Amino acid sequence: MSLSGSARVPSAGYLRPMKYGPDDQVERDAPEAPFQQLAGILRARVKRGDWKPNRAMPSENALADAYGLSRPTVRRAIAVLTEEGLVYAVSGRGTYVADQKPEQAPEESAPSA
Repeated sequence: MSLSGSARVPSAGYLRPMKYGPDDQVERDAPEAPFQQLAGILRARVKRGDWKPNRAMPSENALADAYGLSRPTVRRAIAVLTEEGLVYAVSGRGTYVADQKPEQAPEESAPSA
């Protein structure tokens, strides 16, 4: 039996991404993978200002211990944030928070008359 036609398997985009707060914990029975949950939590912590720009975040080991996850899971979450430009890695030194661009003000986005 083929999967073409009306019989479709839901894609990864089927689930709406959940919102995570800076004080949330990773839940094993949540619909999103643990690395996605952790990425959301760390993203919220960066945006809240838990770590200053150009300063190191906690190590992968510290984050793994704090959230009860494996180091590879933490590494995947950090990779997501790196792709988004929120953090950057320095080989042998750790992961640092990138300078955050200020939100564009509404008057800047409006075309001038």
